[in-house]
Order: sequence, then structure tokens, then C-alpha cells
Amino acid sequence: MDSETFQRRRRTNSTHNKNNAVVGEERLNRSEVLAKKKAIEQLIKAANAKIDQLAFFPSYRHFKINGLSVCLKSGHGNKLSSPVKRYIQNLLKLNMEGPYGSEWQEEEKVKRREMVDPEARYIFVHVVPNSNVDDMTTVLTEEDTSTSCQEDSSPLVGFVHYRFVSEEDVPVLYVYELQLEPRVQGKGLGKFLMELIELIAQKNCMGAVMLTVQKANLLAMNFYMSKLRYIISATSPSKVNPMLEKSYEILCRTFDDDAKTIFEVI
Repeated sequence: MDSETFQRRRRTNSTHNKNNAVVGEERLNRSEVLAKKKAIEQLIKAANAKIDQLAFFPSYRHFKINGLSVCLKSGHGNKLSSPVKRYIQNLLKLNMEGPYGSEWQEEEKVKRREMVDPEARYIFVHVVPNSNVDDMTTVLTEEDTSTSCQEDSSPLVGFVHYRFVSEEDVPVLYVYELQLEPRVQGKGLGKFLMELIELIAQKNCMGAVMLTVQKANLLAMNFYMSKLRYIISATSPSKVNPMLEKSYEILCRTFDDDAKTIFEVI
């Protein structure tokens, strides 16, 4: 074999080996991606399988401060009673019709569908009987039976709706709603509930807590960003495309490096 033929075959073999290496690497990458997706699916499945997330945090079942005393209970979207559904709908309208403005009519329909989704998880806030909060004035009056709900003789005063989901291939706990009646706002209850949400997220190996807030809801924006130190996610419209005007921001708090890399803007 002459030198030129040998070199030509050597180059051909080298190219062939490189191509095989690239294909092998692509297969490995695909395998890694699939394995990661499967691991995330398993995490979310395991989290959803837990009937009562509060069972892991017994000290958070009750909150008491300045005459306000409440107890917390878990719930599922596909197991809501009719009175609870009506309560959720009316409290959402009370708190969110203003911030959504002209978008509320369509958004309300979306929220009604989300409310009963099998993946929806709830923390219901019940006022303890004889708590001073019973004497406070509220828009949700006893006369309006569509907004009154009794569970174990303890009326509801708010709720958290959350889900375990995958965002950008990161397992996260997404807070769909944190709604409290006006009479129990400003007492530290919202912060208490978000602390619990973060504990639930970390207990279930979620990479972050995420939520969507209407820009027009200045109280909520201030609560999450100033008081709780949440940040605007890199996946929020204002970060993805500042020229694209949207009425909301996506906020987050991350717990691990993968989530930080995806959701935090450096």
C-alpha cells in the first residue's frame, strides 16, 4: 500500500470515528435528557401522591397572632364540595376583579377550570371559633350564602392553590393562588403561608417556588418582592422580551443550582 493510499484511508477512518463519536455523544445526551425528564416526572408523581402535605409540618397547622387564630387543612381540586367551590369563586372575584380589569371575564373562566383540576392542591385557612376575627367587618357577609362556607364548624377565610409541575425541565411548586379575605390580611398570615409553601417545596425536592402576579396588583407585587424577597424570573415576559408588554410578572425563589441557572438573571 502506497503512502498516499494509507493516508487517505487513515483520514477516512478518522472521520468515521469522529462521526461515530458525535452520534454516540448525541445518543448519550438524549439518554441524559430522557433520564432527567423521567426523574422529574417521578418527583412530581411522588409529591402528588402525598394526601396531606401538612402532615409533615404539624407546627404549621395553626397560626395565632393579635387575636387572629386559624387552622390549616389540605384539599384536592377534584374533591371540592359545592360550597367550597362557590367560596373560592367569590373570593377570587372579590380580590382579583380589580387587578385584572377588563381581562377578568375571560380570566374567571380559566380560574374556574383550574380550580377543580385533579393536579390542584389546596391549603384551606379556617378561622378558629371565638377568634376576634369573627367580630371584624368583611365584604363576605353571612347573609351572602354563596360566599359562606363551614368546614367542621370553622368558616373559611382564605386558601392557597398550588401544584407540582415542571418548568423549563425543573421541578417546581407553582402557586396558582394565595387568597385571603380582607379582614385577615396584613396580620402576617400570608407570609406564614408562603413559608409553609417553601417548606413543602423543599420537602418534595422541588427546585423553586414560582407564581404569577398581575402588575396592577401593587400590594401583591410589594408583598412578594419587598417583604418576601422574591425576584422576577428569567422566564417572565419582561425578561424574555422587554418590548413585549404583558400585564403580569412571573416571580420565583430558587433552592438549587439548576433552578438558579434557569430562573435567575445574572
